[in-house]
Amino acid sequence: MQIAELIHERGPTTVAAFMDLALYHPDLGYYTRVARRTGKTGDFFTSVDVGPLFGDLIADQVAEMARLLVAAGPFDLVEVGAGDGRLAADVLGALRARHLDVYDRTRLHLVEASAAARAAHAAALAGMADRLAVSSPSMPEDFTGVLLANELLDAMPVHQVVMRPDGLREIYVVSDGRRLTTCEAPPSTPALAACLLRQGVHLAPGWRAEIGLRAQEWVREAGHRLRAGFMILFDYGHEAAELYSATHAGGTLTTFSGHRSKEVEESAGRAPWLERPGDLDITSHVNFTDLRWQAEQEGLDVLAFLDQTYFVMGLATPRLDSLGTKDRRAFRTLLMPGALGSIMKVMILGKGVGTPALACCSAGVRAT
Repeated sequence: MQIAELIHERGPTTVAAFMDLALYHPDLGYYTRVARRTGKTGDFFTSVDVGPLFGDLIADQVAEMARLLVAAGPFDLVEVGAGDGRLAADVLGALRARHLDVYDRTRLHLVEASAAARAAHAAALAGMADRLAVSSPSMPEDFTGVLLANELLDAMPVHQVVMRPDGLREIYVVSDGRRLTTCEAPPSTPALAACLLRQGVHLAPGWRAEIGLRAQEWVREAGHRLRAGFMILFDYGHEAAELYSATHAGGTLTTFSGHRSKEVEESAGRAPWLERPGDLDITSHVNFTDLRWQAEQEGLDVLAFLDQTYFVMGLATPRLDSLGTKDRRAFRTLLMPGALGSIMKVMILGKGVGTPALACCSAGVRAT
């Protein structure tokens, strides 16, 4: 059975429910069917694909956080959306090489929905597999340490809404068993309007927008499970004032295939992101204003929100003279304006750790 047939049986389905099927269905989902979707042969490019320098720099920040957090005892390093384990391997390798005291007490938790990707974790970690506490589709019930999430939230299902003269409407996906189209109907939950109201968002008639209820739930759940420590979230998106503005009046929901995105506009109810469900990535921009609010409701402090450029510069600048040619090229790529450097944002959250001056913020804290 294909996704169009599943939706035909279910009837009108929210965009969030459609994305859940298209991305995470155990047998049909884009992310669950293979171990890796990124890189030159994949559909999109992440900082991990630049090379090990990204994980190497994160390791320096993780080590500082570990020493700020506890003087001794186990240290939990949790990566959510771990893919095939490459980032975790890069981080662990750098910890072993330069921060052995932290490495020796690290318990690694890899959280990944794809069984194919989880099957690759042991090989990715190679001689460091003894640090792996668990590879699972679920976060640990509680942990003390650092949680990493690189381009996780942009791939979480979102509801799509549109403002009409008579009020807010939600976009639903419908199917005749073979072809998928969209229609409008009343919102599936009052939480959608409440979210916009809470942020002071006023959509003009005709404007579309995405609302990430799943991301909201995830941040609060992660914050609840974190007993003490830090969360480092890498993703692309905007504050609410920018995200819900005329600049993005068509919404940000799109697909990636072969490193190219499709336009978000639709014609006659046929949105590009409906094409080939399960074969294409579907993504939308993250609302960092909402993430900040959700985190604070769980007792977390927002320690920093900055472009990846400044995060990388803060950690790499003290070591520039020691970087080889390959790492220098990677450094420039991670800083690239209009690409990974400025598009990618970093939000750092803390719980029970005060407001320390972190190394990653030493080059400035600015989000463009």
